[in-house]
Amino acid sequence: MTALVAIDQGTTSTRTIVFARDGGRLGSHQVELPQHYPQSGWVEHDAAEIWQHTQRCLRAAIADAGMTAADITAIGITNQRETTVVWDRANGQPIHRAIVWQDRRTSGWCAERADRSDWLAARTGLLLDPYFSATKIAWILDHVDGARARAEAGELAFGTIDSWLIWNLTGGRVHVTDATNACRTALFNLDTQDWDDDLLEFFGVPRALLPTVCDSASEFGVTADGVLDHPVPIRGVAGDQQAATIGQACFQPGMVKSTYGTGCFMVLNTGAERVASQNRLLTTVAYRLNGQPTFALEGSIFVAGAAVQWLRDAVHLIQNAGETERLAASVDSTNGVYLVPAFTGLGAPYWDPEARGAILGLTRDSGIAHIVRAALESVGYQTRDLMNAMREDALMPVELRVDGGMVVNDWLTQCLADVLQLPVVRPRVVETTALGAAFLAGLQSGVYASLDEIAEQWAEDRRFTPALAADRADGLYSGWQAAVARVKTAATATAQTA
Repeated sequence: MTALVAIDQGTTSTRTIVFARDGGRLGSHQVELPQHYPQSGWVEHDAAEIWQHTQRCLRAAIADAGMTAADITAIGITNQRETTVVWDRANGQPIHRAIVWQDRRTSGWCAERADRSDWLAARTGLLLDPYFSATKIAWILDHVDGARARAEAGELAFGTIDSWLIWNLTGGRVHVTDATNACRTALFNLDTQDWDDDLLEFFGVPRALLPTVCDSASEFGVTADGVLDHPVPIRGVAGDQQAATIGQACFQPGMVKSTYGTGCFMVLNTGAERVASQNRLLTTVAYRLNGQPTFALEGSIFVAGAAVQWLRDAVHLIQNAGETERLAASVDSTNGVYLVPAFTGLGAPYWDPEARGAILGLTRDSGIAHIVRAALESVGYQTRDLMNAMREDALMPVELRVDGGMVVNDWLTQCLADVLQLPVVRPRVVETTALGAAFLAGLQSGVYASLDEIAEQWAEDRRFTPALAADRADGLYSGWQAAVARVKTAATATAQTA
């Protein structure tokens, strides 16, 4: 039997899933990952803890499948992107906590150099924003004693989480990444498909820190002695959103998927053509195979599932995420309540790092159910923000394929169809991020002969079609736009008085 293992290292958890060739789940294990908030707007992870969790999940998932490492064909890795780790090459220890993609500590640095944003976008497809890895690397080098000199001397290594895991899985023998992760650093030139010296100089990042960039399906090394009871090759790597694009079999231009986890990320395949967005979307590598990149437009929402976590953990309006479906359905509407979850700024298409969250439209009649429903509806409205931008920049999608933990909620998925006025399709396997990593490992291993053969494994679970009148959907969305405008105005006023 073919068995492919996917390591899915995310923002709030680490999990490993063992897949059969047809995408069926054979075994799995998951561990929650704590986040650290040392200051307002700062978000960090313990990279050593991530590695410990990965080992635990890898072994437990294989055991859950009733297998041993000798039964595994290959490993695929997918990861939270942009999150930055810098470690000592000699002992493998991080020199600072990992700085998470959500972190905004370098927003001032970016604001001071806003005039270089167009130059940056022309080379990288990205915006000048704290979201991406480059300013995080520079911050670590400038705030850890001696780090910059050691980096320039080649004593330190940088990696996004994929590189960090590969380094550890291979016993420190391999320092690599793939093109989908490299293109999220703001140091990678989309045209040359390599690190860019001008970008390295601009951000102050020594080339000696950087990993080698590989295709998404490639030979990334073999697990070292002691990691598992048998060596297993690592043959697929992709950042989480690109992996979900592969897991959703969005291989043709115009196909679009949206993943709902901590954040929400919509990716539109544009094929061999690199489309420059006029609406502040990102141009990114969807995957690179045999040296040939396939490009995509991407819209990033910083807070989707994290809004539900906030309802549970910060304000204690719910005890678990499963309650949200019942509460949202228990009221006919939010009664004009809008929740704008700009807890770490606003992502695409606004890109306002200073914006902060707000609940607007509260009255004496507002209750927990209205606020919970508003939190779920905010996911739909933010998705429409992205879809509108994509329609203006590129092709008009005929449907939206969705995945991630949130879409098991039927109410939310129907809400998406209603707000977007577009069919929303949920696949049979909703762990498409992990599945995409497994598919890449299988492609490199010869388990699948082509992307077409991978696409044959994709299957629809349920299709949600709009049940809300278009004029009603438009009216609700107009209210959302007004709420966002008020949040942005408040952010501007706060900045001016600070």
